[in-house]
Amino acid sequence: MSTIYTAASTQIAAAPERIYAVLTDYQHGHPQILPRQFFPSLTVETGGQGDGTIFRVRTRALGQEREYRMVVEERRPGRVLVEHDPATGVVTTFTLTPLADGNGTEVEIATRLPASAGFAGMIEHLITPPVMRHIYRAELRQLAAYLGSA
Repeated sequence: MSTIYTAASTQIAAAPERIYAVLTDYQHGHPQILPRQFFPSLTVETGGQGDGTIFRVRTRALGQEREYRMVVEERRPGRVLVEHDPATGVVTTFTLTPLADGNGTEVEIATRLPASAGFAGMIEHLITPPVMRHIYRAELRQLAAYLGSA
């Protein structure tokens, strides 16, 4: 089975610590940065703050809704946060890189997910990356706006 990879990134005028605090707060912060048209709901099952949190998220794109049960891992606390769904193999990684001038952070959202076999997989490889980049760019804009108002 092949893998689909997609990523989007932007520079945000905030320290990595502030951004990471929002990303790891699954009770309050993280839900605020999810564009509702693509993420209708996020429900915390256990934890709620960083490593070990388990949450369910519903996604909506291209007329399809899916639900994922994500497990949170802090691979490099303060810099790399990973959400993965053991049942589907979907892995999303948030990577924070301080800018050299000290005036912000490069934030990347990247996802790897298994593609279907055959013709369906070929179509997924063509359609999924641009759709996900669009969604992630919206999420990054909301993150920047949220940090500007927080």
